[in-house]
Amino acid sequence: MSTAGIIFSNIHDENISELTRMRTMASVPFGCRYRFIDFALSNMVNSEIYNVGVITHYNYQSLMDHIGTGKDWDLSRRSGGIKILPPFITAYAGEHKLYTTRLEALKGIYTYLQSLTDDYVVLCDCDVVCNIDLRDIIEYHIEIKSNLTIAVKQVYIVKNTMDDTEIIESDENGRITDILTAPFFESGYKDINLNICVFTRSYLLKVISDSIVHNHSHLSFDILQKNIKKERYRVYKYKGYFARISSIKDYFRHSMDLLNSEVRTELFRVKNRPIYTKVRNSPPAQYTQTAKVSNSLIADGCIIEGIVENSILFRGVKVNKNAYIKNSILMQDTLCGDNVDLNCIITDKNVVIRDGRILSGHETLPFVIGKNGIV
Repeated sequence: MSTAGIIFSNIHDENISELTRMRTMASVPFGCRYRFIDFALSNMVNSEIYNVGVITHYNYQSLMDHIGTGKDWDLSRRSGGIKILPPFITAYAGEHKLYTTRLEALKGIYTYLQSLTDDYVVLCDCDVVCNIDLRDIIEYHIEIKSNLTIAVKQVYIVKNTMDDTEIIESDENGRITDILTAPFFESGYKDINLNICVFTRSYLLKVISDSIVHNHSHLSFDILQKNIKKERYRVYKYKGYFARISSIKDYFRHSMDLLNSEVRTELFRVKNRPIYTKVRNSPPAQYTQTAKVSNSLIADGCIIEGIVENSILFRGVKVNKNAYIKNSILMQDTLCGDNVDLNCIITDKNVVIRDGRILSGHETLPFVIGKNGIV
């Protein structure tokens, strides 16, 4: 059972544009020390997938800095390993415009896919946070002789709240019967697409070559929906924790989920399935006599002199005396001056908040301060 992995690093960048102005979706920081791509890469490595291609779009300097040689994920290998796949690397990529859909991105790496010797290909986005054993999906895919198997999760949805999420409908045998995109009028318990799927490689190549010939551009609209009745498409029902980041509100809410010990256990403490990330040698966090910290995640290298409640602090954050940080996410090297009061704030890297500033957002609309910002 030989499997390769493909990760889409830029899909859905516009969903959290406040944090992707200087980086890809894949390299957005999450949970004190991780990036979104860490979950996709770890899921693949933990499932013994060691041949991984990361499709890039633009603005991927931060992503390359984070991945490096891939050694932190055991992907620095002579055979296989991790490869950055930039746009315009084949004649099928289009001459004057960047891809906007997964299918267009796959056209751009068609010759790369042809060069693979693996039998199966796992496709994965970076906007879903979960700890999933991909071997279960692949084995199920092989057992039922499917051409495509999509991972889904049953959740309760409310009318007019879905954006670009897809609902996957299936029969009692798991065969896909319909794919609903942007299902604004649906409500109740539905199976939603986790944007993780397994293709038989020969079938994937057939889909891409046919799309090149007929100028198809969208995987769901032009391929899957038109072939549901005649092709073998199946669903794999995932029951573990997952978080889909489709807005800055989702980013804030799911980050706050990490303050729940049960969520952390389900995501980070699964036996034989750790989440890997780039290793940094930072000193331990320092807490002075004036520090008060409760229900928070504090990364290495932080210096806490004030009060921190229900918050997530990344590496190198400094909270000065009499500062009060609550319900907030402070990314790497944020500096909070004396007598600062923050509530429902997200700061990007290297932000400086000067003495005496009082800033507040709301759980449904957190206030975001961009990278290198000074308030």
